[in-house]
Amino acid sequence: MQAQLGEEYPQFIASYAMPPKRGLRVNTLKISPEEFLRISPFSLAETGILPEGFLLNEDVPGIGNHPYHLAGLFYLQEPSAMAAVAAAGVQPGMRVLDLCAAPGGKSGGAAARLAGEGFLLANEIVPNRARTLAATLERLGVPNAAVTCAKPEAVAEAFPAWFDVTLVDAPCSGEGMFRKDAGAVEAWSPAHVTACAARQSAILATAAKTVRGGGALVYSTCTFSEEENEDVVERFLAAHSEFALEHMQRLYPHTSPGEGHFVARLRRAGDEFRPQEPLPLKPCPDIAYHTAIADMFFLPPHGCAYALPDGRITILRAPLPRGLGALWTLSAGVPSGEMKKGRFLPAHSLFLAAHGGVYRQTLDLPLSDARLARFLAGEAVECPESWRGYCPVAADGFNVGFGKAVDGMLKNHLPKGLRVVQN
Repeated sequence: MQAQLGEEYPQFIASYAMPPKRGLRVNTLKISPEEFLRISPFSLAETGILPEGFLLNEDVPGIGNHPYHLAGLFYLQEPSAMAAVAAAGVQPGMRVLDLCAAPGGKSGGAAARLAGEGFLLANEIVPNRARTLAATLERLGVPNAAVTCAKPEAVAEAFPAWFDVTLVDAPCSGEGMFRKDAGAVEAWSPAHVTACAARQSAILATAAKTVRGGGALVYSTCTFSEEENEDVVERFLAAHSEFALEHMQRLYPHTSPGEGHFVARLRRAGDEFRPQEPLPLKPCPDIAYHTAIADMFFLPPHGCAYALPDGRITILRAPLPRGLGALWTLSAGVPSGEMKKGRFLPAHSLFLAAHGGVYRQTLDLPLSDARLARFLAGEAVECPESWRGYCPVAADGFNVGFGKAVDGMLKNHLPKGLRVVQN
């Protein structure tokens, strides 16, 4: 690092005596940055990286259990990691691939930039991490994404020359995490750096196959080694003349907010594009489903409901690409629930999604209402005596879950894994 930074090295080393900076990205699928600043209970400062990205000016114990976080109004993210989404140039209507997506920070950032239009494929090769990724996008309310668990080679084979933007946040040696993660320090070695660089080059070469002509390939790491950053990019460009370097940026903890990041944007020349036929799915025929939706909503969610072979029902704004049929797909669109014994049982995701529907009744509770804490702990709570059926529970107008109203009580349907244990 001394050789790399020269006279900046003392400032770099001095930054490690400072506490790490925490950040959050406001989820613009659900709230504008301006509105979030108006209601935020936390002191925030701009990062200068993303307009929707902020620094936490103070330590906030238990912030992950705050109702605004549970409602998906924000995502806790390492501030410098926001640079990849800033560089990607995602616009509404684009087709975007996040190839190494878990836990979901960059996928969520890209989805917010899509604003519900276009398509996001968020892929993760490790099954447990893929499930975490799916849960993240569920909480953020993303209505136009699919989550897959597949090797990069399988994704590239299923989606050749199709995406407008492909993100590769590659596994790396994690030098940028040394200040906040002792495990990253212990895991580091020169051999680990070399092994990571080889793996990164292979992933990047595979990812390139998914980018259409005129599209962008965005490569990022949270490490400082030239072997894993500039050298990987240079080798890639030498082997792929159809790509050109358009943007490259390094963020260090002594010059930028956060722990450090590297990002490069590569643009593919030409106009190659391979269209995808729609994945054959059947619109949901169950009268019980459509009756239940009519009972819950004044205006139904945007899109069409499709019945999946396993009994689940998902709401799609546009047909899914046929390439998904070759991949293990954990979720797609808005998973709205499932049919069991002729009855529709709604899913948590139906009430968290930014799907544009308008509910007939919502139990909207202020943060100070004791019923909100009880609901988040998994308890039944009081509701108007006249209410019947399923409805969302909101914190200050933002849905955190749902229940079923019966005789003045709302039976809790918050998934057990999301319940907040009260101290």
